[in-house]
Amino acid sequence: MAKKKLRTIKETAIQNHCPECFNQELELHFYQKHLYSRMYHKITAEVTHQIKCNKCGSTIYPAQWTDDIERIFNYYQKMAVPEKSAVRFTKLFYAVLLLLLFAVAGAAYLFMEGLIPF
Repeated sequence: MAKKKLRTIKETAIQNHCPECFNQELELHFYQKHLYSRMYHKITAEVTHQIKCNKCGSTIYPAQWTDDIERIFNYYQKMAVPEKSAVRFTKLFYAVLLLLLFAVAGAAYLFMEGLIPF
């Protein structure tokens, strides 16, 4: 089972008013989804975001955004450049692949020598 982890791409403090408490201590975070397994590490193209108020601790959802927050979000969204989506295989994957390759080569050799009847 692959383990999901959100890695922070960009984190910034913005000076807009919170719709809940009207304080100016908002933080904007952009995250990229990474999947970890025993056999591979996959970087996905999926990018998520979160705006949170430091004073009241509430998460500001897009339905609550003002025009100013939306403009700031669009600006910082262009600056948050995610990693390229890719798959990186682990050492365990290569060890299993090599073991299977040797098993197939050994079976083919034994078949060619006539030690394994078909």
